[in-house]
Amino acid sequence: MLQLDPATTALLTVECQNGVVGEESALPELAAAARDSGMLARVAELVAAAHRAGVQVLHAVAERRPDGRGASGNARLFRAAGRLPVRQLSGTSAVQVAAPIEVAEEDLVVRRLHGLSPMAGTDLDALLRNLGCRTLVVTGVSANVAIPNTVFDAVNLGYRVVVPADAIAGVPAAYTPQLVRNSLALVADITTAEELTKMWDTTA
Repeated sequence: MLQLDPATTALLTVECQNGVVGEESALPELAAAARDSGMLARVAELVAAAHRAGVQVLHAVAERRPDGRGASGNARLFRAAGRLPVRQLSGTSAVQVAAPIEVAEEDLVVRRLHGLSPMAGTDLDALLRNLGCRTLVVTGVSANVAIPNTVFDAVNLGYRVVVPADAIAGVPAAYTPQLVRNSLALVADITTAEELTKMWDTTA
């Protein structure tokens, strides 16, 4: 059975924000996958369990300035994002963590204005090291882009990575288990939200 020390483990939610997985998402197909699969509810349960067990929780949010300064423009994804009807503008509800996930006072929110990964060019790595974190549990969206980028970046930086396979989502839905089986399982420990929740509740 997987064993994680709460003192050296952190839980990261990736782009679980209103403008991505909320009801007024800029990416309705991805938002539907997150809700219909139960992923969003499982992430909320994991966050609550982490809070009970004293596991540090961090929320990675993607946003952009209204004037677009500093935003990446070197890929189709970035250019398309700038034309979407719902934009992830700093300070708006679109970049707030989506319900039913609860953000506790002790949680840290890491924001980025560019790139594909919350690990690249942000404070995330330094924050994790300052917290004494050696193991990172990665949850959220999307299995298409941000999740694999996060996992690979964290592994390259020396972290042990754990992925609850039912707490990530992408489109089409069938792609996510393929990503887990053929890519993420090669570099990360694969588990379920239920197993992690039970383990942290036992610890708490």
